[in-house]
Amino acid sequence: MRYFLYLLVLTLFSCNKEKTSDEITIRGEAFGTTYAVKYYGNVDDAPIIQKSIDSVVTVVNQSMSTYIEDSDISKINRGDSTIVVDEMFRDVFTLSRKLYQTTSHYFDPTVGTLRNAYGFGDTKPLAEIDSTRLDSMMQYVGFDKVELKADGTISKQYPEIYFDFNAVAKGYGIDRIAIYLEAKNKADYLIELGGEIRARGKNQTSGKPWSVGVESIDSKLTDRSSSILVGLSDVSMASSGNYRKNRVDELTGKEYVHTINPLTGSAEKSDVLSATVIAKDCATADAYATAFMAMGLERSKSLLAALDGIEAYLVFAGEGNTKGTYATAGFEKLIVD
Repeated sequence: MRYFLYLLVLTLFSCNKEKTSDEITIRGEAFGTTYAVKYYGNVDDAPIIQKSIDSVVTVVNQSMSTYIEDSDISKINRGDSTIVVDEMFRDVFTLSRKLYQTTSHYFDPTVGTLRNAYGFGDTKPLAEIDSTRLDSMMQYVGFDKVELKADGTISKQYPEIYFDFNAVAKGYGIDRIAIYLEAKNKADYLIELGGEIRARGKNQTSGKPWSVGVESIDSKLTDRSSSILVGLSDVSMASSGNYRKNRVDELTGKEYVHTINPLTGSAEKSDVLSATVIAKDCATADAYATAFMAMGLERSKSLLAALDGIEAYLVFAGEGNTKGTYATAGFEKLIVD
């Protein structure tokens, strides 16, 4: 999984400002990583809020986690065509179809067979992936080969097609948590889950938008640092990168990255080293961040110029050993000096 944003926990308190509610931070585990939800309210309600958030995570997992053997997606991947999917699966499927078309097929959740083969899924990697084997697996890739039927079941052109919604489901899970918080009348909150963000309103302590760091690609797991700060309000932010998540084959020494190019089937780096995307909802931001990694710089820039409501900050490999950055105008406006 790709988690390249982190929450900057602000602990500035004003002695001159009377607080009308408690600043509360709830922490837990979700989707194989951790979360932190900051909001304002009655601290006595925090245990109930946390229990409800954990329930949301459980329901999303049961629908779309390939790591849960009896989840809907796992059953569908094993070839069960009788599963009637829930509303969440429908939402993610429909969004995936839209972005599959918008990105010219660079976003494609049917790359699961390839992801497993390269060692980034939930099965052991193949010992060798030659051109013949790759060609064979590519027939099982393509979101145009699957269909959400009117009765709520999923039709697959080939039984071997393997769904992997990891590049969108975590962001969608954050969106579902946000829906719950808003149903509880939380006007100001910040959700951070595995480095992905959804922000609403403002930080009541500072009176400003929520301040969030974009992690530098040179930072270490034990000493993370940010390259820039952005101020977020009523938007989501997600990031993807290949500077940590990779695998080196012990026999051949070949390096594979976790971003799969659905058009070629390759697991090799493009010139985009990391992609940070801002969108209204986190599922969309999550998906576009993955797509830009596979598309490369020039295709990503062309698509961004045609999209409304999508902003991005890309770090790319320049000539030699240099690195460059590209930011849309809308993203630059959110950067905090």
